[in-house]
Amino acid sequence: MLRVRDIMTPSVVTFEADQTLRDAVEILVSCRIGGAPVVEGDKVIGVLSATDILEFESVTPAPESSREEEEEEVESEDVRAEEWTEGEELSSTYFTDWWPNEGPDVAERMSSSQGPQWDFLADHSVGEAMTRTVCTMDGSTEVSSAAQRMLAAGAMRALVTDEGALVGIVTTTDIVRAVAERRLTVRQFVFEK
Repeated sequence: MLRVRDIMTPSVVTFEADQTLRDAVEILVSCRIGGAPVVEGDKVIGVLSATDILEFESVTPAPESSREEEEEEVESEDVRAEEWTEGEELSSTYFTDWWPNEGPDVAERMSSSQGPQWDFLADHSVGEAMTRTVCTMDGSTEVSSAAQRMLAAGAMRALVTDEGALVGIVTTTDIVRAVAERRLTVRQFVFEK
């Protein structure tokens, strides 16, 4: 039978809880991985995935915008958008006159590393977004059993430990790769009801 140690990745990318989410995203992208364990010294304290980051960002209030200040500036400068009459075609300046700092160059704004949207990830840590529940298993676990445990836990990755020490990581991709390489067949899976 195929064991977890036979398909796991032994060199594990890890995060520390005080790293910024910006750093974590850059590491996930550069290593082409979807998540990694969070460690404190030699102890695993959680897991951070791309999904965790998206969920954290979706429930965390946006940074205070300077929209109110911009509106006050526009009012104080007595800038008025041109009047529009129903049936007339709108000029693009109709919209940009209301928010002069928004400007039409969206691509330039998105590529900028300045502003509250960019700073959000730099202002929050891995520890704030990580999942504290960790799926772990021994390297001698049969892959079919590991797959069932991961499925039951809703985990895309499991940490492989030896006497509590992190020795590797196994992901759903590793299991699919084993099937694709014919190292593991569906017959080897023993499904419990």
